[in-house]
Formats: sequence, C-alpha cells, structure tokens
Amino acid sequence: MVEALHNAGVVVTGAGGGIGAALARRFAAEGARVVVNDLDADKAEAVAAEIGGTAVPGDASAVVDAARDALGGTVDVYCANAGVGSAGSEAAGEDVWARAWDVNVMAHVRAAHALLPGWLERGNGRFVSTVSAAGLLTMIGAAPYSVTKHGAYAFAEWLSLTYRHRGVKVHAICPQGVRTDMLSATGTAGDLVLKPTAIEPQDVADALLKGMAEDRFLILPHPEVAAYYQARAAEPDRWLTGMNHLQQKWEATR
Repeated sequence: MVEALHNAGVVVTGAGGGIGAALARRFAAEGARVVVNDLDADKAEAVAAEIGGTAVPGDASAVVDAARDALGGTVDVYCANAGVGSAGSEAAGEDVWARAWDVNVMAHVRAAHALLPGWLERGNGRFVSTVSAAGLLTMIGAAPYSVTKHGAYAFAEWLSLTYRHRGVKVHAICPQGVRTDMLSATGTAGDLVLKPTAIEPQDVADALLKGMAEDRFLILPHPEVAAYYQARAAEPDRWLTGMNHLQQKWEATR
C-alpha cells in the first residue's frame, strides 16, 4: 500500500479500458479519489461507477481544469495514460503523425503546464507518464508511435530532472506488450514482437504502485527491457542489426 495515495486526488486519462482502467481501479483500491477520463463517455462512466470515482469524459489535452474541480480543487497525481498506437512508416499521412504527436506528447505537455504552478507552490505532486518500451527502444512497423513515445519519455525525463528538488515526482511506465485493444490493433507486427510476452493491464498497475512506493522514475513491467535498453546504448549497431533481422522476419510474414 502507498500511504500517500489514501484520499489523494488522482486523474487517469484514457481510463475507459486497458491500462488506464487498471490504474483507476488500483488507485481506488488504495483509497484515492479518482477521476476517470476517456474520449468515450460511456466507458468513462462505467469505470467510474465501478470504482466509486468521477467520470470526466473528453479530450485528455483539456481535462485538467474540469478534473481539478471534480476533486475539490487539488490534483495530487496525474496519469497521462491516453495514447494512440499509430502504425506506418515515414510515408504515413501528415494527419497520422500530427495526431500521434498531439496525443502521445503534447497532451502530456499541456497537462504539466496546467498542473505545475500549483504543485510547485505547495511543493508536491506526481506526474505519471504511460510511455511504452517503444519509447526506450522502438517498434517495427510503427514509426509515428515509436517516435512520439520517445518524445513522451524525453518529456517525462525532463520534468523529473528539472523539478524533483522542488517536490515533483515523475514516473515513466514502459511496458512491452499488454493485453489491450491497442495490442490487438498492432496486427502481425504485434503478434511477432509483443504478443509472446504480453502481460495483463493489472500487472502494469501493480508495477506502477511498487515503483511509486520506491520513488523510482523508470517503471519496467517487463524487467527484461532494462537489458535491451542497456544493449541499445552500449552497442547501437549490433542492436540495430538485431532489430533489422526482426524487421526482415516480419516482412517475410506479410
């Protein structure tokens, strides 16, 4: 149990299902007051009713003010969880790239911009960014997703190094495959790379709560990602060659 979460005001975006719903359930179980945000109002209402939370549906980029009001004026923990798993190459449409950038990165920036003045004034607050192992590594067949998840990770890292001495704690969750609708939408690339080691959304929530209790920035629900990340940094050409072999294997199945 994370004592600081009891009666805390928590916002989870993209919480109508998948990882977001699992986070909302887990925070509620810890005694937090949870705002459930999702573009799908019916899904947000259903999860909120289940956990005794408050549904604030709508665009994750503009939810902070309404969520703060729903929580009585204070957000203690903000989970920037909403995301889009945009596939495609460099040839993906400008609209695909723009949406991936807006949801996967700029929604986080806008939320932080709205939350930080209050957090810095009182000397505490937590920002949780659902990134992906793709933000540390990459994902075949998904350039917009991979690039913007790198951006999400970079922003979370920047927030942490800039404000940790002022009481703001930041956590970046970077799982590989998670059994959600987003995994199903990855098609044959996901079947090859992610599905064999996919975990349940609840496993991600458990990993986050453990990381929060330990005040860790980087949360790896798949511990093996640490070794992949180290290999990528230490021997980038060898790592890229290995990933290219995976790319070729995927191409052979298409």
